[in-house]
Amino acid sequence: MFNIVFLCVAGFLAAFVDSIAGGGGLISVPAFMLAGLSPTYVLGTNKFSATTASLTSSIKFITSKKVNFKILKFLIPFTLIGAYLGVNTVLSIDEAILNVLVLVLILFIGIYSLFSKSLGLTNNFKGINKKNMSLGILLAFSLGFYDGFFGPGTGSFLIFGFINIFGYDFVNASGNARILNFVSNISSLVLFAIHGRIFYAYAIPVAIFMILGAQFGTKVALKKGSKLIKPIFITMSLAVAGKMVFKLFT
Repeated sequence: MFNIVFLCVAGFLAAFVDSIAGGGGLISVPAFMLAGLSPTYVLGTNKFSATTASLTSSIKFITSKKVNFKILKFLIPFTLIGAYLGVNTVLSIDEAILNVLVLVLILFIGIYSLFSKSLGLTNNFKGINKKNMSLGILLAFSLGFYDGFFGPGTGSFLIFGFINIFGYDFVNASGNARILNFVSNISSLVLFAIHGRIFYAYAIPVAIFMILGAQFGTKVALKKGSKLIKPIFITMSLAVAGKMVFKLFT
């Protein structure tokens, strides 16, 4: 009983943070590990609960008109293809090298966002053109693939990409990133389910509390805007980097 209560509280907090700026896995994954699940069940169970919450957050951003389907209708298929290939590809890159590469990128994002005073605070979206759509498709495919087999920092990369490619502020970037992140999550969730790596006795109650956390977090993000999202985004980006540094030296 204690495990379920602990996981539900952790799930609520994880979904609250994740719906605003990404990085919720930093809270939920260690919580599932502390509950005694094996690594594959940790990932599968967390993916089930987090994907359910992600759907709720996505719907809220959609109904608040912070999602641009004129862009996403082109990006979603590439995210799906990338995620499918990522899940089913035998990696030729050594994981240690990949860890270092991702660490450098996520540190760059966190530090750049910290020192850029104007980044993501105003919505400078000017419309769709060949350049930003081409870069958007590359972003969608690459991060779909990345999320399919690895995953840490995917939400942060997507938000940063939408700000720099399309000129969105943090609120609109978070809304569009949430949809792509949800799409890429579906592929790996299906795989975990097929292989029976979801512990539903934990996954279902945690999913309920993650849905509540996602609703609350999305509501706060939409109400408070980019000035709230930016510091949380920077904090979670640097926290992901910190976790990866710890992993490298342990």
